[in-house]
Amino acid sequence: MAKVYFIGAGPGDPDLITVKGRDILASADIVIYAGSLVNPELLKFTKPGAMLHNSAHMELTAMVDMMSTYAKLGRTVARLHTGDPSLYGAIAEQMAELDKSGVEYEVVPGVSSAFAAAAALKAELTLPEVSQTVILTRMEGRTPVPGKESLASLAKHGATMVIFLSVGGIDKAVSELSAGYPPDTPAAVVYKASWPEEKVVKGTLADIAGKVREAGIEKTALIFVGAAIDRSGMAAYSKLYDKGFSHGYRG
Repeated sequence: MAKVYFIGAGPGDPDLITVKGRDILASADIVIYAGSLVNPELLKFTKPGAMLHNSAHMELTAMVDMMSTYAKLGRTVARLHTGDPSLYGAIAEQMAELDKSGVEYEVVPGVSSAFAAAAALKAELTLPEVSQTVILTRMEGRTPVPGKESLASLAKHGATMVIFLSVGGIDKAVSELSAGYPPDTPAAVVYKASWPEEKVVKGTLADIAGKVREAGIEKTALIFVGAAIDRSGMAAYSKLYDKGFSHGYRG
């Protein structure tokens, strides 16, 4: 029996897949990729003769049956997810079904779009004395969110927030975020981070919704909010490189 590999493809730029992920992809006999999200340029890393399957039109049972069948035949299977598969990748249910089939699997981490988007913003999400916490979340839509994790509830922490899968409801998101952040809080939206068509929209909680509509962004984007998004609000430098701060490597 061979193994199934859940591989994080990264945010879009084919150079942002990990070396390990690329190497496994290049050796896989079967590749099942999330066609609606994964950059097709990544499929150029597959070997000649590899069987490629687009999962965009597949449901869970069919996908797991395919992975299980080929693995039991001794074929290496790569399940290619966008970003990092551990964030909104729906891999838990796939692994649960593979457990039932007795099929071994491994998760290969990838670069999350959250960090590719932060790079596009040239932002450090954890500024000293501003915010040392990053909340990765989403707004309720067709998939429910626990009530205690609503945007309005999380906003009360005042931490840096990165919101997935919610830009289509930007007005509702802003309304909920306003329960914890003042109107002048820095906000940004990054569309298709690391792709050639990447767009970055910056503003505040008060005006970001209008700017996003003006840019025509309706999906495939992340919402950022929090004082750390704008370095002009930086309160202090870190202690790490402060000449007056000693540690085990510097007296």
